Amino acid sequence: MGFSIKWPGRYEVISKPDFSDLFSSPENFLAFGFGSGLVPKAPGTAGSLCALPIVWLMGQIEPIFLYGVICAICILIGVRACERAAQHLGRHDHPAIVWDEIVGMQVTLILVPTTLVNLIIGLALFRFLDIVKPWPVSWFDKNIRGGAGIMLDDIVAGTIAATVLYGISIL
Repeated sequence: MGFSIKWPGRYEVISKPDFSDLFSSPENFLAFGFGSGLVPKAPGTAGSLCALPIVWLMGQIEPIFLYGVICAICILIGVRACERAAQHLGRHDHPAIVWDEIVGMQVTLILVPTTLVNLIIGLALFRFLDIVKPWPVSWFDKNIRGGAGIMLDDIVAGTIAATVLYGISIL
């Protein structure tokens, strides 16, 4: 694992994973969003951007029911991968763990066609909700621990974003 720095007032220690951590296990590879979570600035946004081609490809699948099945599989895999990565890093929901953002984007775009406009609006809505964490997103973020806790706040943010995006698309 990389180095550690003090972060006054917010966290006692933040460990900085590197590429050796990325390839140390399949769980880390997924949890770190294929490496997108290792960017030094805004790793959550990098993970969400990493999700765009994945979501676009998923949107090409027929019947649409399979999109939901793939999303559910990604959630189940994500709970384990995020939990294992958090254990590896010694910190719950480390910023480098971005599989939850990738799944949150999948959830965000589940109800609409994967057009460029929907991808951009969905990205903006999801990032806003993931950063601001309004209720109920904040409740899941603060009260659920482990891999499920890492995933659930982003799933809830994605669900809210999906509802808003669907509403926008039918107007």
